[in-house]
Amino acid sequence: MRKVLILVGALLIAAGLLWPWIGRLGLGRLPGDIVIHRDGFSFYFPITSMILISIALTLIIRLFGK
Repeated sequence: MRKVLILVGALLIAAGLLWPWIGRLGLGRLPGDIVIHRDGFSFYFPITSMILISIALTLIIRLFGK
């Protein structure tokens, strides 16, 4: 369990440091992401981005888990 927590912490730190470059990838603005703008109200649900991130994390965990 300690190794998992250390790995998650390291990934969060890396993502925070690399955020300016990660933001340029276009995640959060993909086709399929739901964005609703109304007067005084905004709703954002990045479903496509979440699916891509989930697939990438699953592949990484499976590769390093064995």
